[in-house]
Amino acid sequence: MKFLHTADLHIGKKLFEYSLLEEQRHVLKQIYEIALENQVDAVLIAGDVYDRAVPPTEAVELLDDFLTELIKAGIRVIMISGNHDSPRRVAFADRILEKQELYIAGGYNGELKTVTLEDEEGYVTFVCMPFIKPAEAGCATQAQAVEELLSKQPMVLSLNSRYVLLAHCFVAGEKGEDPIFSDSETDMNVGGLDAVPVSLFSAFSYVALGHLHKSQRVGGGNVYYAGSPLKYSFGEARGNKSVNLVELAGGRVIVNAIPLKPIHEMRCIKGRLEDLINNKVLELSQAEREDYLQVTLTDREELIDPIGTLRGFYPNVLQLLLEKNKREAASEYESRLRGVRKSTKELFGEFYELLMGETLEDRQLAVVEKAAREAGEEARQ
Repeated sequence: MKFLHTADLHIGKKLFEYSLLEEQRHVLKQIYEIALENQVDAVLIAGDVYDRAVPPTEAVELLDDFLTELIKAGIRVIMISGNHDSPRRVAFADRILEKQELYIAGGYNGELKTVTLEDEEGYVTFVCMPFIKPAEAGCATQAQAVEELLSKQPMVLSLNSRYVLLAHCFVAGEKGEDPIFSDSETDMNVGGLDAVPVSLFSAFSYVALGHLHKSQRVGGGNVYYAGSPLKYSFGEARGNKSVNLVELAGGRVIVNAIPLKPIHEMRCIKGRLEDLINNKVLELSQAEREDYLQVTLTDREELIDPIGTLRGFYPNVLQLLLEKNKREAASEYESRLRGVRKSTKELFGEFYELLMGETLEDRQLAVVEKAAREAGEEARQ
């Protein structure tokens, strides 16, 4: 049995008000082509299909195109809702669609949807656990809710039966350690009431998780976050995106990450404005110049329309940061009245460093001392 595991499509998402719909169309086409090339039996989508509960029309049409192409190619789809989705909207016409082998688990109605497929080695049962709030299961925490739902799931463990779980939740490692998450995840609580221990999934051959945008393995078993197929924040700029190709064969679980390539890469660059727009820019490829950029300017002086200037060279600058503002925002206030009384020179030096981000030179300190001395003499007269 072979299947693809992906999650967190967030179709319809905007990055700094810039629509990513064409990027999403491009990457979904790649997932479709990977599915065909590897002759998979199913594609698993582990929640956060849309970016918001009421998706725009274009997002619905894109998902419809993607799912239709997979079903036409004879590839089954098993999909659950995530915390960004409206369970009822995602699961619209789900009973009719099952006849086309498109299986959707929108919300929890007292029992978990299961899908059983057969291969030459026996049966594989896919257990679908969409995002659920603890109160819906009559529990106080997410971990209790997951444990309660799985306890009601009969699993016959035998040589010819294998179980795969699709879930959308926050899973902690074997020693309670948190997995790696990125700043594109919203409404994320690390640990605490939302943490589900990975030990609850020990009965499954493979666990296809959604919720975190970085692809990663949790614990020592076959529990994986596929990650989002696209980068949805500049905090993810240095990573790569992929989809998991999973094969259950001969009692083994083989997992390979197949890379995905966006239309535009996401990069962070930093420097003085004049250095970022010099002749070296012309040596960059067209694709590099059109990357989605976060630009941090280190200039201390005021600049006139820096983002307009930058976009003359890099058309897809999405975020502009000024380092001097970041330094000021990150500076902590320290009371000057605490501890030993400081001299005028020391106080002025600290003020200058706070304001400019650099220390005074000796010649500058000499000017400060002279001015302070003269001011003191005038005050005494």
